[in-house]
Amino acid sequence: MKQLHIKVLVGLFLAAGVLAWGGARLWDSFGTLPSVPVAAPVVLGLIAAVLAATAFSFRSRLRAQRERRPGAKGVEPLVAARAVVFGQASALVAALVAGLYGGVGVFLLSTGLEVAPRRDQAIYAALSVVAGVAVVAAAIFLERVCKLPDDDGNGNGGADAAV
Repeated sequence: MKQLHIKVLVGLFLAAGVLAWGGARLWDSFGTLPSVPVAAPVVLGLIAAVLAATAFSFRSRLRAQRERRPGAKGVEPLVAARAVVFGQASALVAALVAGLYGGVGVFLLSTGLEVAPRRDQAIYAALSVVAGVAVVAAAIFLERVCKLPDDDGNGNGGADAAV
């Protein structure tokens, strides 16, 4: 399984941001602007919390297993692989969504925040970007927790992850 690359996530964020900024300018020229839902940062925050909780749980269980504590419950390889795939998919989607809301937020900042609804939309967009970054950070942490230690016996130098 391939690891997430920060370059890919940043590129996706920037591309989505530029497209959203252009789309927001075009949409605003028609007299309206699509709203940033209040639920966007909440949902992204919940996903980040689930990924972080999973990573901390796996880390403690794997540490207990490595230290051979009595009654230590390990992590099933298939469960770890599924968690990592969920984390990677979440990180990719969060980078895209954060880029979209970031582009809209930049547009709102550039047009001025004198009007209260635009100010609220800019705040929701900023919170969505922060929550998206939290999802990416939690997903990368989960991936690092589930990574197998280097093993010279399999010929690939420990490039496999999470299984």
